[in-house]
Amino acid sequence: MTAVRPCTFSARLDCHYLLRGPEGPDERTLLVAALHGFSSNPELMLRLTANMFGPRHAIAALQGPNQFFLGANTGEVGYGWNTNRHPAESIRLHHDMVLHVLEEAGRELGIPPERRLLLGFSQPVSLNYRFAAACPLAVRGVIALCGGLPGDWEERCDRPIQASVLHIARREDEYYPPAVTGRYPERLSLRVRDAEFHLIDGGHRFPSAGTAIVEGWLNRILR
Repeated sequence: MTAVRPCTFSARLDCHYLLRGPEGPDERTLLVAALHGFSSNPELMLRLTANMFGPRHAIAALQGPNQFFLGANTGEVGYGWNTNRHPAESIRLHHDMVLHVLEEAGRELGIPPERRLLLGFSQPVSLNYRFAAACPLAVRGVIALCGGLPGDWEERCDRPIQASVLHIARREDEYYPPAVTGRYPERLSLRVRDAEFHLIDGGHRFPSAGTAIVEGWLNRILR
């Protein structure tokens, strides 16, 4: 048998996001870059995030770069952010996408980095933590909903996160149970100067009940 060797090349990829501008923008308007969970889509994430933040803030809902059919007998398509194959490439692509959207939308709407937030539900949460460490001046805060920490979190204590962090976990979450997330306050403190953690009722779903928590957190970090 002849030898087999892996080969790599780069190809152009068109990335997509939905941008909803604010009603009556002013100096307190925020730009929220929102990333959906595995197999979801930016349309749903835009609606959920808009319900959480209301009409006065701008929302950019990114579409995951990996698309796939949700079943063998359906035309419905879902999107994802990464797998365990070639993770470094997925991390780099995620960072490039988020930074581009933050800068493009922020420039268009006149919203500076100190009024920009990065929000993720489930799968992209760990990627967003990596982004915040790699790009410390890109966002003022990170909101993590029902997701996990990067696998090398403790090993990268030399990369602190300057942004304020709000992490909301749920007691009945089948993917991130309290046995795991209960240690997050201690683990977050290793790399985050300002970390706020909440454990609320419910399963692995976007926590609409977290709106009041988010409002309180924003009032604290942006005062």
